[in-house]
Amino acid sequence: SEKPKTIEELLSQNNPVEFISIASGKGGVGKSTVAVNLAVALAREGKKVGLVDDDIYGCSVPDMMGIDERPGIDGKEIIPVERHGVKVISMAFFVEENAPVIWRGPMLGKMLTNFFTEVQWGELDYLLLDLPPGTGDVALDVHSMLPSSKEIIVTTPHPTAAFVAARAGAMAKHTEHTILGVI
Repeated sequence: SEKPKTIEELLSQNNPVEFISIASGKGGVGKSTVAVNLAVALAREGKKVGLVDDDIYGCSVPDMMGIDERPGIDGKEIIPVERHGVKVISMAFFVEENAPVIWRGPMLGKMLTNFFTEVQWGELDYLLLDLPPGTGDVALDVHSMLPSSKEIIVTTPHPTAAFVAARAGAMAKHTEHTILGVI
């Protein structure tokens, strides 16, 4: 069968992939840890899992998963790095180490679209997205591109973290994303 090439094809009823966004209101609450552990746990259950590290300001998934190589290239497509049974693509693969990331919204949106349309994901049961903290451009792009995405919101009991997590949750509800839970 033909693999999906556009966002519309990825989201069609014929494509059974389940999108789960891992979001938080602020950084440093353990969002990437939850994303990595959920991805590996699903893979251990025999599921086909992809993980997109969209946290442009703090790409930590490659380090957490022990990945030091870069994705491959097949023609015009990117081959994700596979580790622990999870196919991984990260913003970190496309920026220089220790270089400041000064990308604006449209460039981030294009990169996110490319992660869906130009990466050879193959067959997947789940595609997890580790979002940057807050409700900025990347989160808004995910909400508009993936209306069927489910969300897990990660927070700490600190009042400030809980307040901004509540805002992230309100955005998820506003865009009619199903909130799977709060961690």
